[in-house]
Amino acid sequence: MKLSEMEATLREIRVTPVKTLGQNFLHDQNLARWIVARAELTPDDYVVEVGPGLGALTEFILGSGARVLAIEKDGRLANFLRERFRGDRLEIVHGDALEFDVRRLFAQPRVKFIGNLPYNVSSQLLLNFTAYPSPISLWLCMLQKEMARRLSAEPRTADYGALTLIVQLHYRVEYLRTVPSSVFLPRPEVDSAFVKITTRPPGELPDYDAELFARLVRAGFSQRRKQLQKLLRDEVNDWQAAAQTGGFDPKARAEELSLIQWIALSNFVGSKMPAPGDLHSAELFAVVDVNDAVVGAAPRAEVHANNLVHRAVHILLFNDAGELFLQKRSPLKDRHPCVWDSSAAGHVDAGEDYDVAAARELAEELGVTCSLQRVAKLPASERTGHEFIWLYEGKHNGSFQLARSEIECGGFFPPDVLSGWLRARPHDFAPGFVECWQAYTRRAA
Repeated sequence: MKLSEMEATLREIRVTPVKTLGQNFLHDQNLARWIVARAELTPDDYVVEVGPGLGALTEFILGSGARVLAIEKDGRLANFLRERFRGDRLEIVHGDALEFDVRRLFAQPRVKFIGNLPYNVSSQLLLNFTAYPSPISLWLCMLQKEMARRLSAEPRTADYGALTLIVQLHYRVEYLRTVPSSVFLPRPEVDSAFVKITTRPPGELPDYDAELFARLVRAGFSQRRKQLQKLLRDEVNDWQAAAQTGGFDPKARAEELSLIQWIALSNFVGSKMPAPGDLHSAELFAVVDVNDAVVGAAPRAEVHANNLVHRAVHILLFNDAGELFLQKRSPLKDRHPCVWDSSAAGHVDAGEDYDVAAARELAEELGVTCSLQRVAKLPASERTGHEFIWLYEGKHNGSFQLARSEIECGGFFPPDVLSGWLRARPHDFAPGFVECWQAYTRRAA
């Protein structure tokens, strides 16, 4: 839509751009086309567009064949978009993107995000849609230039700060280009910039405790002019050893440490992550026959290597809203790393029964004690990892103390979102959980 057409359309629909809503409409069609081209869209993509306005980007996104979910806070503009772009590949949501439940996007196989974000809430919007783990694989965002520089900053620069590190911990951020204010109606007072954000591949960074990392980073940048050793004296008991381990100057300030050095510092403060081979090396499992009668015991490695039939428990914890807590398995797990699993799960040790194992796993993995009820017993099969499984159900609203050597992260999910997620991305889940969820839903039906 050209500038003259845009001005006429705004008069026709009686919209005067509102500064508090960040309404600056892009009228440069070449730039809009360039932006959408960076997403490399196909008909298999599901695109979330925040702040579509008059549809400058929407037009080219739909032209790629992708499906679009456009979130527009101004009801007049939402109605205009429904009239301008008719078809089943576009869904218009009239609402505040800050209140959008990102979890529903897990039900889509491949999600990308494109947005000309309002300057006054751009950081909150980004943190909402990039909150880890995210169902989105690519973000293309028009931001205030200052914000774009902060997200993509390098160490030892004025723009490098806590937000930089918290976002870059999970994502790569690329500053693509500066955008002049002249391409918007009305013209903003500052220039904009365009950034590309992509998820980091598994294993690119050392293992870390994300909560501890964020706490240290925020404390470290709370007073930028002070040396870190003064700001983190309550967290680090041997600063000289920490600096030597991380390879940085003991007198360094927060902006002098790279992402890798911040991870090293957080790992120094926290308990060291064990090597994959060290996890559960001394465990002894109950070995059973085809009727689930105990016939002996064997070490974990032997049970898994020889596919011996053994026992396990899975626990499904629901909150008061009926949402299920799922854990994302640690990359250190010897089987099915980095996929989603039941709230808690584990093997039955030699000399232990199912009920005792369920209570123990719940306490060890989540730091939770609550009443559990048996739901169903699953027979041993290849899909369950040659495990007889007793499935349990319980209620708990959190909070949790996650066992970091076992669990990377976790979250509550509505059952309908989970069912859609399973259909769209079955590879995201441990096979044993899929069997358990199917057994649970059959029973509920």
